Amino acid sequence: MKQDQFAHISDQQLLEYFYADRNNHWLGILLQRYTLLLFGVCMKYLKNEEEARDSVQQIFLKVITELHKYRVDYFKSWLYMVAKNHCLMKLRSKPGRLTETREQMAVTPEEDNSIPILVEKDRQLELMNDSLQELNNEQKLCVTLFYLEKRSYQEITEQTGFTMMQVKSHIQNGKRNLKILLEKKLRNGS
Repeated sequence: MKQDQFAHISDQQLLEYFYADRNNHWLGILLQRYTLLLFGVCMKYLKNEEEARDSVQQIFLKVITELHKYRVDYFKSWLYMVAKNHCLMKLRSKPGRLTETREQMAVTPEEDNSIPILVEKDRQLELMNDSLQELNNEQKLCVTLFYLEKRSYQEITEQTGFTMMQVKSHIQNGKRNLKILLEKKLRNGS
């Protein structure tokens, strides 16, 4: 897909392009890189797939608005905080969920060991997103459409122009390659 022609450009450089001409095209490329990470963060907090997907879209809009107002130097960590804060606000605004949110946020001594687990899950999500970016264009597109956007094989076929067999193959190979890349990164401590 066209987005991959920018794979060699760093996040920082894309931000600089955006700040130079205020063209949202650069932000679109940047945000696509982090769709999986955002979705993972939203799922972790909201524990509801539909809400998580909606939140990713809301976060995209918020990010675009905020970046027009001020400069950000460390995009990935800033984006993570925007997503986390969005989810916490969403949880706080739900009636009956406030106590649950407080309980989730409270750390008792016996639960103290869950913090490293959450940190590790966040790290795995980041590595998953990085690994997704390393797949070839066809695999990345099909895996993203199938797993993140929950499109059917038929919908992916219509959207991409691939045959049904190609779609299935790209998804299967992409999933396998994603697993290999992720395991390698986890082993190397990336």
